[in-house]
Amino acid sequence: MRILQLGRFWDDQHGGIERHAALLSRGLAASGAEVINLVAAAGRSGSDGPHDGYRLIQAPSLGKLAGTAMSPVLVLRALALHRERPFDIIHLHLPDPLSHLLSMLLPAGPKRVLTWHSDIVRQKGMLRLYAPWLRQLAGRADAIVAATQAHFDSSSQIPDTVPRERLHVIPYGLDYAPLELTAGTAALARELRGRANGRTMVFALGRHVYYKGFDVLIEAMRQVDGFLVPGGDGPLRPVLEARAKECAVSDRVWFSGRIPEAELGAYFHACDVFCLPAVERSEAFGLVQLEAMACGKPVVNTWLYNGVNEVSRDGETGLTVPVRDARALSAALSRLATNTPLRDRLGQAARQRALRDYSLDEMTRRHLALYRDLLSTRR
Repeated sequence: MRILQLGRFWDDQHGGIERHAALLSRGLAASGAEVINLVAAAGRSGSDGPHDGYRLIQAPSLGKLAGTAMSPVLVLRALALHRERPFDIIHLHLPDPLSHLLSMLLPAGPKRVLTWHSDIVRQKGMLRLYAPWLRQLAGRADAIVAATQAHFDSSSQIPDTVPRERLHVIPYGLDYAPLELTAGTAALARELRGRANGRTMVFALGRHVYYKGFDVLIEAMRQVDGFLVPGGDGPLRPVLEARAKECAVSDRVWFSGRIPEAELGAYFHACDVFCLPAVERSEAFGLVQLEAMACGKPVVNTWLYNGVNEVSRDGETGLTVPVRDARALSAALSRLATNTPLRDRLGQAARQRALRDYSLDEMTRRHLALYRDLLSTRR
């Protein structure tokens, strides 16, 4: 089985979509499929070689426009690869207009699978022009995959005319082995706990961009006797640092910067509570929730009425508060900080849910089953 995964970017591989595409490519390759993960490189220098068992091709790029890679080379490369030997499956990860264009230019033979990670939320002007094409793509797809039923239920952009038998819920899965504590990461976890100086440690992780809601979290820390680590980096970091000073909490907020993958386990194990304070439906799942849950940590998230709330459930694996409500967020964090039995109970349930329902092996198995089913039938 020859599969083309259109994994969007590589410089942003820590983003949820890119990370999912990379993990899926790895799992499929380990199962014996021939997988090419075609992505846009960070700049004009591309690459082509093996990575985690599959072939990773980074096509030179001229940058991004409205979150879309400007990479004509990516389209040309896909056409050349298909001419060399046709693909059986072309798997798009949406939203991504560039891979949509590529799919339109490739012959109709390969089966088209779309993973619907999120509706287009921010680029409303572009959406008005693009929506008819997006509806056409969804209507012609052989299968549309989403990580939770909530993705389908909350979407306003998947046409109602798509037959239900073409909609498939396949939860995202992670490899949790890198999060296990080693001697090195255990030492780093103790160092991080030392920074907290006995206070409850709240950890958040993600790019510092508008929809993550880190500004609301910083404001909430005014009323929390805790120590906040907003991990990651991004264009809003200077704004967030200034906000911490305005809120007089800069002595209890430490901006770690981008955290190396090898050190992530230390941060998840060191914290008492993980927080995902997202303010827009652009955050549609939150893989970082799963990582925290696998480490036995309760999650505080926000009511987005999508996959975020399906992954970590209010009162079961964490607490959920209204969007952009700093007061409610501080109350939830304080409740967990002062109630150790509740924190432990939610954390244990979170770990069980992550390991049971969101494994990389199960995600791979279900995708392969879907591909085989599509290849055995005609539409």
